[in-house]
Amino acid sequence: MSFSELSVWTFVMVIASIGASMLLAAVLIRLLPFLKKSLVPVSVLGGIILLIISTVTYYAAGTYLFNIPVFGGNGEEGISGMQVLELITYHCLGIGFIATGMRSSNKKFTKKRAGEIFDSGVFTVNGYLIQATVGLIISLLAVCVFNVDGMISAAGILLAFGFGQGTGQALNYGHIYEETNGFVGGANFGLTVAALGFLVACIGGVIYINVMRKKGKIRIDSSTRRNTLEDYEEENEIPNVSSMDKFTVQIALVLAVYAISFGIMYGLSALLPSLSETLFGFNFFIGVLLTIPVKALLNKLYAKKIVDKKIVNNFMMDRIAGFAFDVMIVAGVAAIQLPLLAEYWGVLLILAAAGTLVTFVYVNFVSKRLFPAYRNEQFLAWFGMLTGTASTGMILLREIDGSYRTPASENLVYQNLPAMAFGFPLMFLAPYAAVGNMEALITCIIVAVCFVVLNIILFRRSIFRKKFVAAADAEADAGQEPSSETAAKDENNSQV
Repeated sequence: MSFSELSVWTFVMVIASIGASMLLAAVLIRLLPFLKKSLVPVSVLGGIILLIISTVTYYAAGTYLFNIPVFGGNGEEGISGMQVLELITYHCLGIGFIATGMRSSNKKFTKKRAGEIFDSGVFTVNGYLIQATVGLIISLLAVCVFNVDGMISAAGILLAFGFGQGTGQALNYGHIYEETNGFVGGANFGLTVAALGFLVACIGGVIYINVMRKKGKIRIDSSTRRNTLEDYEEENEIPNVSSMDKFTVQIALVLAVYAISFGIMYGLSALLPSLSETLFGFNFFIGVLLTIPVKALLNKLYAKKIVDKKIVNNFMMDRIAGFAFDVMIVAGVAAIQLPLLAEYWGVLLILAAAGTLVTFVYVNFVSKRLFPAYRNEQFLAWFGMLTGTASTGMILLREIDGSYRTPASENLVYQNLPAMAFGFPLMFLAPYAAVGNMEALITCIIVAVCFVVLNIILFRRSIFRKKFVAAADAEADAGQEPSSETAAKDENNSQV
């Protein structure tokens, strides 16, 4: 191998292009007022810049930007630049989730707050379910009635992954559908749905803010919360600089967990070869699950004084996750090959429009009834998350709650555990839906039924109001503090 060969520089050049696009995007947002007002994330704009350049290159030179020799060519002698983008998107999803999962939290919630966080997790899954139901109905019609070439009837479920979970999961399942189920351009389809979701989050969020501001129901919050030393470092942590840099320790931990998750996926796929693609599509989830025993082991070592300094630093883990998700979004958008989607644009636009409508209506409905005290803040956080990512939700939330006075930001962060508990079993339906038209229809029915059941759980206080009122009265007579289920009885009575 010669270091002068272009293939040696493929990965570096791709990463450099991603970084340069984000820098350019940041400058454009700062210089152009309409971009700043749009609240479009730097990572999304950076990906769009690369997508435009790549598409222009395709029509001008007959190949995409990342398939020219300096980026690895078309893969004749190895992996192509476009494949590198997909690999970056895939791995950054897992790394970002593991870094987020490694964060330690000593925060204790009241029963009422714990109930709100539980409701937030149930709501998140319901958001995925309603998007999947609508998406499957559209793709079933597209395939079975309008005979769209190359598409499979399960394609619409990618609306839930692209809108609801972002670029990484949209690519994962789009790739599985393409490689296993014959969905022509499936990976690009999923990435495009995710990109459209980001645009919906930014444009829709800004429109909502402006409309509500004109009605006098919200105001722009220009205040910001001041960081303290506790935001950067907790007591008794390892030093920043020693024989091993503190940041290096954090990266080593994340990559070690990710390597173990690979071993688990590889072992399971050897035992269940038919589920290999599906198992490797859960790289992020297996990684997050592994963080639980890793943190438990570290806590045991701390308790026994075998390790006398805390190893994990939350601030640095946040930075690793932020970097991974930024790079993932840019790479995912840049990897889209628009000419391959010529047959699907009608379906894509219908999916995006329908997904936007049902998400907006459902999020607004739930926010109004379950969180009336901070309805608008919760709406922006959830709408941004269910069309983009949690980061997009935080960007919209900061416009009216810059100092995080309301619990909306905490609901967005801590809803992950209950959301995963309810949502993970349903994710196995996605591969089943792609088997055939009948399986897609059955999946659509199952998802719709689950949506109804989880809404009964979500609105249990209103549906079973008399029971909760009686329980609250009994607790009051006994001199106890009302539980999380009954403390909100007055609030829910006023909502009905």
